[in-house]
Formats: sequence, C-alpha cells, structure tokens
Amino acid sequence: MVVHRSELVAAIELKSQVGSFGNNFNNRTEEAIGTAHDLWTAYREEAFGKQPRPFVGWLMLVEDAPKSRATVKDSSPHFPVLEAFKGASYLKRYDLLCQKLVQEQLYTTAALITSPRSAADTGKFAEMSAMTGLKTFVTALAGHVAATAARLG
Repeated sequence: MVVHRSELVAAIELKSQVGSFGNNFNNRTEEAIGTAHDLWTAYREEAFGKQPRPFVGWLMLVEDAPKSRATVKDSSPHFPVLEAFKGASYLKRYDLLCQKLVQEQLYTTAALITSPRSAADTGKFAEMSAMTGLKTFVTALAGHVAATAARLG
C-alpha cells in the first residue's frame, strides 16, 4: 500500500505460483476477484475516507515450466467452454485473467510475468502480452502517482 497524507494512493497485490498449477490457478483467481471486491466495497463505504479512486494493481509471477505451458484439458459437461479458453495453457489463462480483471474494472491494471526456476539468481523474466506486461503495469502506476502528486502538491 502507498498512503500519502492519510489518502490511499495505491494498493498492489503481489502473487506467485510455482508448480501445482491446477488448483492453485483457481485459488489465485478467486483471491484476485475477492480481494478487489472487498477493496471496492470498502472504498464505496468510505472506509478510506472521501478520496479519489486509488490505483489498484495485481502482479502475478508464474513459473515458466512445461506444465504451465501445456494445454489444459477442458471439461464442461453442461455448457460449452468459452472460445478463448479452449486449449489454453495455465499461462494463457493467467493472461486472460489479467485482461478480464482490468476490463471488469476490478483492478487499474494487472500484469503477468513468467520465469523459470533457473532464473532465480538472474532475475530473467518474460511477458505473455504487452497488455499485461510489466511496462504497462509500471507506466499506469507511475501515471497515477504523478497525477496524485500534482493534485496533493
């Protein structure tokens, strides 16, 4: 959290996942949606005081591994699987999640970065798309902070 003069300027959730992609993907998805809903409920109820909307970001680091890149088996006995999810890997599904979190205005921006375990010492990472990339995330945050600084002086 970034707080300036008792104003919530930004709240950023940092998450990661290594291995065990199936259940953990569902858990991370539920956590992201629930956390955002809780924050916006608190904002609506003026739990942070009367203030402009804060920046709300979600940044996910996922292990780049064969299992995170493999096609996920689709199983939906009652309704068809949405086209975007057909044959999508967990990394692709995380990318779609980030896009949807922003489209639904749950987060100001959401980013997904991937990195193999072997990069722990080097910091090497990759992005799935420019829309959910780190540059987009940091630029949106910097813009919000600059606007807040100009407003608060």
